[in-house]
Parts: sequence; C-alpha cells; structure tokens
Amino acid sequence: MSEKLKDELKTTETEEATAARPEETMADYEDHFDDANPWNRVAEYMENKTVLPVKVEGVVNGGVIVMVEGLRGFVPASKLSLTYIDDLETYLLKDIEVRVIDVDQASNRLVLSAREILKEKEKKAREEQIANLKVGTVLEGKVETLQNYGAFVRLENGLSGLVHVSQISQKRVKLPSDVLKEGDEVKVKVIGIKDGKVSLSMKALEEVKEEPEEKVVIPKSENIGTNLGELFKNLKL
Repeated sequence: MSEKLKDELKTTETEEATAARPEETMADYEDHFDDANPWNRVAEYMENKTVLPVKVEGVVNGGVIVMVEGLRGFVPASKLSLTYIDDLETYLLKDIEVRVIDVDQASNRLVLSAREILKEKEKKAREEQIANLKVGTVLEGKVETLQNYGAFVRLENGLSGLVHVSQISQKRVKLPSDVLKEGDEVKVKVIGIKDGKVSLSMKALEEVKEEPEEKVVIPKSENIGTNLGELFKNLKL
C-alpha cells in the first residue's frame, strides 16, 4: 500500500471518529463546574438530610468548627448534644455525626447539627427497650419529677415511666408530694405499656395487710343458765 493511500485512510478514520463523538457544549462544562463546587454539594447534603461523619477541628465562642468538603462549618453548642455542655473543649478532635441545616455561599455560612441525629438514635434505642420490656417486670428506679397526677420514675434500664397517684399506695394519697420527693429510690412494677408509654405501680408491690380477726367468746351453756336464773331472781311478778 502506498504512503498516499495510508494517509488517506488515516484521515478518513479520524473524521469518522470525530463525527461519532458527541458534541460538547458550554452547558456540559457548566454542569461539571457545578458538581465541583463544594457549596452545591453541601446544599445537596442539606436537601437529602445526609448524615456526615466529621471531626471537631476547633472550638470557638458558642460552638465548634468542623470541615465539610473543604468548607469551614459551624456547629452551635445547642446543636451539639441533647444536654447542656459545660466545657466545649471536651469535643476537640472528637468524631461526631452531623447534618447540614443552613447553607449560604454569599455569606460563607455553613451551619450543621448533631442534635437531630442524636434524638433519632435515642428514640430508636427507647423503642427497642420498650419492645423488650414485659408487663409484670419489677424494677428499681429514681423519682425524677412529681406532678399532681403522679410521679415520673427513671428506671434502672434508662426508661422513664409514670406511677399514677392511684398506684402509689394502698392507702389513699391525695398528692404524690405527700409521700414522695424527687430523688427517692423506689421499687416499681410494670403494669402497662401503650403507645410507647410505660405505666408503673408501687401499690402492686405492697403487702396486703389482713385485718386481725375479732375473737368472739361464746359462753358455756351452764353459764347461760346461771345468768338467766340471776335475771329471773330479781324479777318481781
């Protein structure tokens, strides 16, 4: 094959390959740039409620700093835990899970929260514990709060339940505060589980006190006769 024919064949193959290749437009490049923009990615995380594992990189006034997609994110102290945090420094370099809750590229603002994830985990753990709890189980617990209608008790397994005022004692109790105070250690029996709520009883564990039998002394028959004689003796006809 001549060199000229070889060159013609290469040119034809190149033209065919070029024709078969889809034409790239400016929109294709824009889509690529959008995907590469970390702000667009974190906005997508917020929309999808994606759980992100991060490390606390720094502690600032009112919260902590984490990095997401190379962006500096802020987790407020109120969104870091389910309870009040005395010392934020304890979270430094700690691994946590967060969700994006606010994105504003113009203001360079990225806010995240761990609280919602912790609440979901706590709820799931509670549901599992309740599913394994059986009516009739006897547990120890501590009185958390007192209401006019009963006492809330924190059980040894971490669950909380209500001892209704009518279930505190066999004796009539007008107000729970009359016989209980917060922090009291009590023993309770599970008497009901409904809609995720646990009903407890202290009354069910009290021993039933039987009333002492009244002894009736029946007089002997000769004594009955004697007594009747004494009665007629003093009777004048």
